[in-house]
Amino acid sequence: MFGNIGMPELLIIFLVVLLLFGAKRIPDIASGLGKGIRDFKRAMKDTEDEIKKEAPKDKLEDKSHG
Repeated sequence: MFGNIGMPELLIIFLVVLLLFGAKRIPDIASGLGKGIRDFKRAMKDTEDEIKKEAPKDKLEDKSHG
């Protein structure tokens, strides 16, 4: 659906954002978006590490109950 966004479409989107938020707010919005993405990736990695850390324990418990 959004796979065919070209340069003219991106330019129109940028102009609309510029009109809605103004030039002074765009860096703040981009900074907040970047921070949110970093926090999300960090949370994903922490969750993945926790799952990997707990996985061997689960296998040992399964064998002892069997």
